[in-house]
Amino acid sequence: MAQADHGATVEQDMDGDKINFQSELLYGLNDQPPVGEAIFVAFQHVLASFVGIITPGLIISGALGLSPADTGIIVSMSLFASGICTFIQCRRFGPIGSGLLSLQGTSFAFLGPVIGVGSAAIANGSTPEQALALIFGVCFFGSAVEIILSRFLHLLQQIITPVVTGSVVMIIGLSLIKTGFFSLAGGAPAVANETFGSTQNLLLGGLVLAIVVALTLSQNRFLRMGAIAIGLIVGYAISIFLGLVDFGSLSSLPIVRLPLPLRYGLDFNFAAFAPFVILYVITAIETIGDLTATSAVSGEPVAGPIYFRRIKGGVLGDGVNSAIAAVLNTFPNTTFSQNNGVIQMTGVGSRYVGFFVAGIFVILGLIPIVGGIFQVIPQPVLGGATIIMFGSIAVAGLNIVASTGLDRRSSLIVAVSLALGLGVVYSPDIFADKPALIKNVFSSGISTGGLTAILLNIILPGRPRVPSLRETSEAVEAEA
Repeated sequence: MAQADHGATVEQDMDGDKINFQSELLYGLNDQPPVGEAIFVAFQHVLASFVGIITPGLIISGALGLSPADTGIIVSMSLFASGICTFIQCRRFGPIGSGLLSLQGTSFAFLGPVIGVGSAAIANGSTPEQALALIFGVCFFGSAVEIILSRFLHLLQQIITPVVTGSVVMIIGLSLIKTGFFSLAGGAPAVANETFGSTQNLLLGGLVLAIVVALTLSQNRFLRMGAIAIGLIVGYAISIFLGLVDFGSLSSLPIVRLPLPLRYGLDFNFAAFAPFVILYVITAIETIGDLTATSAVSGEPVAGPIYFRRIKGGVLGDGVNSAIAAVLNTFPNTTFSQNNGVIQMTGVGSRYVGFFVAGIFVILGLIPIVGGIFQVIPQPVLGGATIIMFGSIAVAGLNIVASTGLDRRSSLIVAVSLALGLGVVYSPDIFADKPALIKNVFSSGISTGGLTAILLNIILPGRPRVPSLRETSEAVEAEA
């Protein structure tokens, strides 16, 4: 049932330690907005995550020298798989899925290893198609790591506390700001044509940013829900007027592209598989942070049995969805953080919106020309809209940490994890000459900061008491 504007308050008592989080929502998790409003908000989630979904496929295809046809197939299937996987996460099938408004998209974490495996295979005489078979094979079998790990997450309550997850969420938001600001200044195309940071790019991105901020503060809930979409549309229209949009590439796209599972087959090599094991563990940690942020901005618990049931289902969904993605000829899927900013900006946390998001992604995957229209949105326009969403994610992480009360121990965990996590973001070449395993694990600010927070929470004295493993297991089983 649809719900009017309200403030949602989460208050959970864990043996006397209360965790409070407040979020102003127009529609809560299980509310059903009118179809028109739901579609309107769904398009904003699509706009916020579209580029992130297709970019890994474009980068990998370019690095492996794939043909335009193969590149188009991978991009289309990235969108199609995201639609299927998003529906699974939001709908929840048995234990699979978080049941939150959590979007699925191609993971950036696997870029280096995927390119490394593919390049090595080609260098050893494999064709690009055979290299893809090997990549999809190790991704498919590697997903079992995350599937198995998800079944034991509830036993980690002593370690994965709100201080840890809040720190990870903050790092996610703060590290993404770099990407948003890079886009606002023009992105890679501007670097190539030497217009990066031009006055035109900054004014265009700044205008979109100003529109989103102004409309988000509006008392009109339709303007608030439409803030991101309106900002993008206005920026897109101005870009067309300025001649910044090139529609020429759309003419070469087919009208319809149907999925063909296992188009390239599946292959396996243990040496190629080894780095993917740790990456799936890291992806699970990142997913915990993303889902915690989604819970927080949706006004849902960020501790306790309900929270851990959703986290377990979400990580299990990540693993299952990564296997589905490999079958559909694309790369591992993970829970996206971009849409958390949309939830906070629009005030709509309803998981039913995710069904419409899933449908839109499926359509975009089947009709390449529709997706092509999104692909040509200028980078400054995207940057102006996304930078504020990424900042909102960082604020959500701050709220999670602050909800438990920042004592000296918690402050130290947050400070060190932020310092190391963001240090990797600011100086990404620090591990350039290190072994591949170390480079793959610590090249991500999210994984570095997350592992740091977990380690400190284990070794520092004075960890707050949380329910016993037996109490937690029984509570989770009762909620299942």
